[in-house]
Amino acid sequence: METKRIYEQAGVAMTSRSYAEYEKMFMLQTEDLIGKRVLDVAGGASSFTADARQIGILAEAADPLYAMSAAEIEAHGRAEIEVVATKMEKLTDVYDWTYYGSVERHKAGRIAALERFLADYESSDQAKRYYAAALPELPFEHSSFDFVLCSHFLFLYEAQFDFEFHLAAVKELLRVCKPGGEVRIYPLLSFRTEEYSRLADLLDELAGNGFFAQKGEANLPFLPNSHEFLSISKPRLG
Repeated sequence: METKRIYEQAGVAMTSRSYAEYEKMFMLQTEDLIGKRVLDVAGGASSFTADARQIGILAEAADPLYAMSAAEIEAHGRAEIEVVATKMEKLTDVYDWTYYGSVERHKAGRIAALERFLADYESSDQAKRYYAAALPELPFEHSSFDFVLCSHFLFLYEAQFDFEFHLAAVKELLRVCKPGGEVRIYPLLSFRTEEYSRLADLLDELAGNGFFAQKGEANLPFLPNSHEFLSISKPRLG
């Protein structure tokens, strides 16, 4: 039997993705987000917050990475991009390159997103939107955000974080989300490109606490089977 070829990852990777990728991962409708307060959790050095701010979205980000200086993040980010590109060169036939085109274009996109992030992170008012924080505890008041996004962290690192962590993390995302708001998580896969093994248990727990969760169709073909995100709605009060 042929051994399944997977992306090998030790520890939590730092990433740098663009606003356009977030649109496709989470099926965001930009016009619905203008003027809304949106939180990106565990987005690393992605340019989502910087890009979103430029078009009128009140975006903020939380990641333990933000305890580092811009210079430290840049050095770490550029090194990580090289590591990822090297790993992908060995797995080009595993991924769907419809969106990214090639390893080199994927790498160029990561560098561009990192540079846009750094320009924003180094600005004088960056402390108002970048918070050094890690799940399952975020430094925000209850019901602070209209939308809460989390990509490439929950579920993906199933081998490193147990079910109790995942449940606590999702409950924390919902805590900081406003009633009538929504939490979206992408992808629903582990690094083995298989759906998170405790997803049904997680959905049962959420339903038991009055939350409505459903899968949505994503539009970023790349990882095998990565065509879905999880949408969790927070009920309105009353």
